Amino acid sequence: MKRRLVAAATIVVAAAAMSAGCGSSGSKSSGKVTLKFSSTAWQAPTVAANKKIVADWNAAHPNIQIQYIPVAADSVHDKLVTQFASNSAPDIVHDEAADIAGFAKQGYVIDLSSQIPADLKSGIPQGIWDSVTMDGKIYGLPSLLQSYVVFANKSLLDKAGVTAPTTSSPWTWQQFQAAAKKTTSGGTYGVGWGLKSPVSAVISTALNFGGKFFYTTGGKTTVQFGTAEQAVPQAIHNMIFTDKSLAPQTVGMAGTDVLPGFFAGKYAMIVGGNYLAQQMVQQAPKGFQWVMLPLLKGDSQQQMADPQTYSVAAQSKHPKEAMEFLDYFLSAEHLAQLAQGDWLAPASNQAAQAVLAGTKNQNGWDVVVDSAKSLVASPTVQLSDYPKWKDEIAKPALQEYLAGKIDLAALGKRLTDGWQKISAGG
Repeated sequence: MKRRLVAAATIVVAAAAMSAGCGSSGSKSSGKVTLKFSSTAWQAPTVAANKKIVADWNAAHPNIQIQYIPVAADSVHDKLVTQFASNSAPDIVHDEAADIAGFAKQGYVIDLSSQIPADLKSGIPQGIWDSVTMDGKIYGLPSLLQSYVVFANKSLLDKAGVTAPTTSSPWTWQQFQAAAKKTTSGGTYGVGWGLKSPVSAVISTALNFGGKFFYTTGGKTTVQFGTAEQAVPQAIHNMIFTDKSLAPQTVGMAGTDVLPGFFAGKYAMIVGGNYLAQQMVQQAPKGFQWVMLPLLKGDSQQQMADPQTYSVAAQSKHPKEAMEFLDYFLSAEHLAQLAQGDWLAPASNQAAQAVLAGTKNQNGWDVVVDSAKSLVASPTVQLSDYPKWKDEIAKPALQEYLAGKIDLAALGKRLTDGWQKISAGG
């Protein structure tokens, strides 16, 4: 799920929608409870799956009815700000860990720890639970997760004599760079990487080398830019300017913008979110052979877990019923359906097995499912100032570094000084 941008205009729209009755904390009439469920699902298969699950629940539970309310993913933050402030929030909130954390700190969503069924709790890796836990309290149920993977044109790898890695033997970053150099030839770059918004990819893959960027000591959080944090941006920079294996024109593109060039053979590999596999299936030319490669490895394959989440509003008058629905909604069968619709990794092991059975490991699903075990909590998802630092400091600084306008030392200074200013209220 994409991070949300705060816009005053959207807040005005949200307020107007609320005044028309879009928000709710649950209602009860003649013994029937109606819960409002706001969802940011947007891919057609996922929306259809959501509506089917809700319809099936409503048919089987006449006294606990769910009202499904679609919300645009890029405006959910603004809408929730207004709804929480005016005591008109939906009972059940679909968001993401990095965004809902701020609302949790303000007390707008409840601690679900004591209400989570044992089978749901045990079926999700602890590293993913950690991403939705704050001060020992779980404020959202994790569902689907994104990772950053390499997609390759199998024909171009074969032509260059490059053997694709496997989940049991993934490429290191050094091997990836070597493969990129080997496949750069005759007008074809080894890699295309849409880095118009580079922060999430860098922050996430920095965990391959143990780079956290954010460190808290004695209650004070600082940004550090040591060897571990430098490894990924330096590797990307070297591929652009030293090896010349990464197409420089793609650095200013969005992730999906590189697909036409990939399909046309301009890049042997591209890097992006695993959800791009859906575009591969839908848009790749007939006969185009693409493969999804396992997560790259530094000291580990760890990446940031920022799952989609389902939370219960503190304003809801029916939290028990809301949790009953969420237990049903996030069953292995249902979560597998949602995962296949969004082409993301399901958080639970049971849902992962259902996905593998349903897809027969085709189109990269074995890699998508395998990636979940490497997703761990990052300090970023619980820092309320992180979104501002990301957009105002880190994004332009990384863009300039990858464009060759500043050096690594200047990048580090921008990142560290920028956080100090923002966290101090600047």
